[in-house]
Amino acid sequence: MMASDADFLSQAVELAMANVVGHGGRPFGAVVVKDGVVIATGVNEIGATGDPTAHAELTAMRRAAQALGAPRLDGCVVYASGQPCPMCLAAMHMTGVRRVRFCYSNDDGEPFGLSTAGVYAQMALPLDAQAIDIAHHPLPTSEPSLYAAWKARQPV
Repeated sequence: MMASDADFLSQAVELAMANVVGHGGRPFGAVVVKDGVVIATGVNEIGATGDPTAHAELTAMRRAAQALGAPRLDGCVVYASGQPCPMCLAAMHMTGVRRVRFCYSNDDGEPFGLSTAGVYAQMALPLDAQAIDIAHHPLPTSEPSLYAAWKARQPV
C-alpha cells in the first residue's frame, strides 16, 4: 500500500514535534519523496548550527541531493510541516521540485511569530521599494565576461 500525502505530512509534523520536544528546536520538519519513497528528511537546525539557512526544507533538500548524487530534485515532492518561506520555495523552484504540500499556513503561524507572509510581501515589491537596500552596480565590461567564461567551460 502506497503512502498518501497525509502520511508524509504526518511524518513532517512528527519530525517537527520531535525537534521541539527533543532538541528545543524550531517547529519545522520536512520530508522529500521520490516515486513514493522517502529519500531524505530534515528539521529546522538554525539553533543547533547557527546557520540561518538551516530550514527544515533546505536541510532535507540538501540531503536529498546528496542521496541522488545530483543538485536537481526533478520528480521529488516536498512535504513540510509549515508553509515554506520564500527562501525555501525559491530553492524548490530552482532545483526542479514540482509539487509541495504543507500543513500549517502562515496564518496558523502568525500568532506565534512563525509567519513569513511579510517576507513574501517584501519580495513582491520592485527592488527599489523593498526594505533592504539593493542596487545594481555593473562594473565596466571585461572580456570574457564572467558568465561567458562560465558558459565556455560547460560540457556541450
